[in-house]
Amino acid sequence: MTKEQVEAKWFKRFIKLFFAGFLLILLGVIILMAATLLSGSGNASFGGVIFIWFFPIVFGAGPEAHWLILFAVILAVLGVIVFLVTRKTVGKSGL
Repeated sequence: MTKEQVEAKWFKRFIKLFFAGFLLILLGVIILMAATLLSGSGNASFGGVIFIWFFPIVFGAGPEAHWLILFAVILAVLGVIVFLVTRKTVGKSGL
């Protein structure tokens, strides 16, 4: 097998796993939303983060929104750290 064939095989596997993970997360979110709507308790919270380059826009609503916003901020900071570390690693290896 040539190097290009190995890289193509690895890339195809990565894409399949990425989409499988994305679909599992989407399915989980849909199930949680359906459970909240069908429970009838009427008490739901949500929070999220939208990135525009390195500027996170954090939002949330509901009685437990402050915890969800804090969690979103922590995930945003971790995402930036992972990006910077990966960028340095790739820059050093010359890829």
